[in-house]
Amino acid sequence: MSESDSFIEEVTEEVRRDRLFQLFRRYGWIGAVVVVAIVGGAAWNEWQKAQTEARAQALGDAILGALEANEPADRVAALRTVTPETSGGAAMLSLLIAAEEAEAGNGAQAADRLQTVATDTEVPEIYRQIAAFKALLAQGTETPAAERRQGFGALAIPGNTLRLLAEEQIALIDLEEGDTQAAIDRLVRIASDAEATPGLRQRATQLIVALGGEPPRIAAEAG
Repeated sequence: MSESDSFIEEVTEEVRRDRLFQLFRRYGWIGAVVVVAIVGGAAWNEWQKAQTEARAQALGDAILGALEANEPADRVAALRTVTPETSGGAAMLSLLIAAEEAEAGNGAQAADRLQTVATDTEVPEIYRQIAAFKALLAQGTETPAAERRQGFGALAIPGNTLRLLAEEQIALIDLEEGDTQAAIDRLVRIASDAEATPGLRQRATQLIVALGGEPPRIAAEAG
């Protein structure tokens, strides 16, 4: 390479560096903003996560404190002073209040509270299902069997978390209406279902035997 070529290359390199320096001075703030945004975003997410956990812990502590009261009526009064900040927390609190109301002998009031949760579209689906199930239980035999059957039937659809528990209640309604064979058949299906919990399978099997039915082999082996 000649001296002139070398000189031209050096000049070109210096020009390139100078242009890069100018570009950095002009646009370098963009990179800084990106870095700050990334770091700040991560920090914000961590802060939000910490705040969510803190609120959940505070709600749990408040609920546990309220449940320390000796009488159901006192527990209801204490639970009503708790203020949840999310729809899920409010739903869970309503479920607990309803349970205490039912224990205190206010079944109708508990059922109304549960029904309110069950029909609230802002509440997570699992809480709505639980509320609907417990509302039907709270109504008891004061509600016509056909109406309860329809309610539990809506919860017994495939994919529903409470499907088998709802089927168990329908089997009890079968017995209430005098249809023993229908109850046995339904209980056999419950006991044979792969999704049945050990406790539910045991209850179904025991009731099948008590009704004079033949429990499925899988239920007998699981017990």
